[in-house]
Amino acid sequence: MVIADIMDGVGSLEEQALKRKERLKNLKRKNTNEDSSSSKSDAIQLPKPKFRSYKPQDESLQEVKLADAEPPAVDEQVKDLLEAGKEKVVLQDLDISSLAPRKPDWDLKRDVAKKLEKLERRTQKAIAELIWERLKHGTEENLGAIMTMTDNKATDDD
Repeated sequence: MVIADIMDGVGSLEEQALKRKERLKNLKRKNTNEDSSSSKSDAIQLPKPKFRSYKPQDESLQEVKLADAEPPAVDEQVKDLLEAGKEKVVLQDLDISSLAPRKPDWDLKRDVAKKLEKLERRTQKAIAELIWERLKHGTEENLGAIMTMTDNKATDDD
């Protein structure tokens, strides 16, 4: 019974697919007929361009337009450019260090510099904490050694 219902459903799906194919064929035929008929006739109508006059109708504006319409003095500009090209470039003014290529890892160093500063501060803080821990648990000999080390660092920093 279930198999019969499934077969009926498959049959109806096939019928619907065939109907769909027929409709698509009819649409294709219709489109090809329209294309062939329109290509045979020269009845294709393109929109005609509209040419507009941008000449001002007001007389005061026409005077301004004519004053602006004068061509620039091209001869003078060309002469200036030719004279500028004749001047010699002084190579002594160039800084050779600015021409040298950068090292391949310069961008990595730049990006990592801030992080390294933070790590350096944390490292110094951790070292100081370790020293204080040793001082608390250490003997008097360690205390004397640490005091001399801190004195040496203070004089080195100055």
